[in-house]
Amino acid sequence: MRAFQSSGKTRLNANGRKLDAWLIYKCLTCDKTWNRPLFERQNVRDIDPATLEALQSNDVEWIRMESFNLDALKRKSQRIDEFPEFDIARQVMREAVGWTRLEIELLVPLPASIRLDRLLACELKFSRTRLQTLHEKGLLQVSPDRADILRRRIRSGTEVTIDLATTADRKLSWGPLATGSPR
Repeated sequence: MRAFQSSGKTRLNANGRKLDAWLIYKCLTCDKTWNRPLFERQNVRDIDPATLEALQSNDVEWIRMESFNLDALKRKSQRIDEFPEFDIARQVMREAVGWTRLEIELLVPLPASIRLDRLLACELKFSRTRLQTLHEKGLLQVSPDRADILRRRIRSGTEVTIDLATTADRKLSWGPLATGSPR
């Protein structure tokens, strides 16, 4: 079994008023292609106009989002390899006086395979055990809340709140971790 990666291109085929559409993937070793069906023999009037425009113009962002649609990909592929690399961008929305609380909102535009506890441990320089202890004590809260939320994959819209009220030198110790700036 060879690995294929999205080429960033689509293929359309018209047959009268019916349309077929595929995402084109390329083999990482030999450049052979695999066309992943998006739809087949669909009436042009039944296709969302924005989708049709994206397909006709080879819209880079739309193709990227569809290429990472893991549910659709799983229906057409025997195996999916996920890569552990990801980029982190931090943005301070507002800085509260006293740094008594750190609030984090995750924006995850594409599916990611990293668990919440691993992401927080890596970025906040904590052990996962310490994160679990803070969660159990109610000093680390996650919304949506579930018993196993720290062990689940990160998702867009997840909000993490860490209570720093009892931490000495909060701004000096947590500021660089929260903002990504050097100490």
